[in-house]
Amino acid sequence: MKHEIIGNNLQMAKIELLPGEGVFGEAGSMVNMSGHIMMESQLKGGIISGLKRAFGGDSIFLTKFTAHDQAGFVSFAGTMPGKIFTVHVTPRSEFIAQKSSFLACEESVNLDLAITKNIRAGFFGGEGFIFQRMTGYGTAFLHCCGDIIELNLKHGEMIKVQTGLVVGFEQSVDYDIALVGGIATALFGGEGLFVTTLTGPGKVVLQSMNIAKIAASIIPFLPEPEPQNKLA
Repeated sequence: MKHEIIGNNLQMAKIELLPGEGVFGEAGSMVNMSGHIMMESQLKGGIISGLKRAFGGDSIFLTKFTAHDQAGFVSFAGTMPGKIFTVHVTPRSEFIAQKSSFLACEESVNLDLAITKNIRAGFFGGEGFIFQRMTGYGTAFLHCCGDIIELNLKHGEMIKVQTGLVVGFEQSVDYDIALVGGIATALFGGEGLFVTTLTGPGKVVLQSMNIAKIAASIIPFLPEPEPQNKLA
């Protein structure tokens, strides 16, 4: 399946489909497509998988785009300024990602929920308790906020990341949190009480921003609503 990532920081993934090929996309993520491409909402993986997605805050249905009798294309875009990247999933390299980062995938990629094993990481890691697990075989398209950082950690190699900036990681990577430092650092360092720790081996994908940081930077500049005069 050929694809092209178009743009710089408001990117779009253009996927070319041969006759008989199909791709699943997150509901509402399609930008444009060939006129003959067929689209249909489906419960990928059945009703149980759909309910799991709903429990995780995503839509129950995914949209399937199929090229039946001739080749065509379909394009997808994310919901925030940032980058689109691909992950190649195999039975030996499952990928765990933020539930909001999924954009599209080949039919052969399975989507499921993953629950963080560490209660502390769920409360304080910035990504919550619920992730999205991608299994099977094929290419998945994910999007992040800001710029993308891809790292391949060696066995036992650890990195510390500001909470909320982890997009995803291979299943072999250990995900946890750690105190940022002493009391003075936690109170005045500006990084919060905890940082996320990722320990290899495996691939890790980080983002330079998240939507909460963008919103916090904009709020001080928003005009205050004018008081409404109450009728006597």
